[in-house]
Amino acid sequence: MIGRLNHVAIAVPDLEAASAQYQNTLGAKVGAPQDEPDHGVTVVFIELPNTKIELLYPLGENSPIQGFLDKNPSGGIHHMCFEVEDIIAARDKLKSEGARVLGTGEPKIGAHGKPVLFLHPKDFNGTLIELEQV
Repeated sequence: MIGRLNHVAIAVPDLEAASAQYQNTLGAKVGAPQDEPDHGVTVVFIELPNTKIELLYPLGENSPIQGFLDKNPSGGIHHMCFEVEDIIAARDKLKSEGARVLGTGEPKIGAHGKPVLFLHPKDFNGTLIELEQV
């Protein structure tokens, strides 16, 4: 069902410093920050030859990333995103097998302008999973 790894998301306490580190220290191609108000984050994508890294920074007082950073002040891996061809079919199959879809269960538009869903980390070995329709 899942396709390629789209990105690994890392919550960071300082978006500017983290972006500079990837660009200057590691020589990566770093995109511009983009606010995603529906998700409560500002994101920066790091382009790699085979996937992306998504840096996450809190946007607004109710950002879910702030809670993550409160528990992990240095930041850390927040989630992994896999591509799926049909997000509704993937959601329905996962739910029928007992996986929990976070939120309302209806896809939202993600940072790439495509429908996304998140799966409960307790159902996937402690890892938050994002599905993105290709």
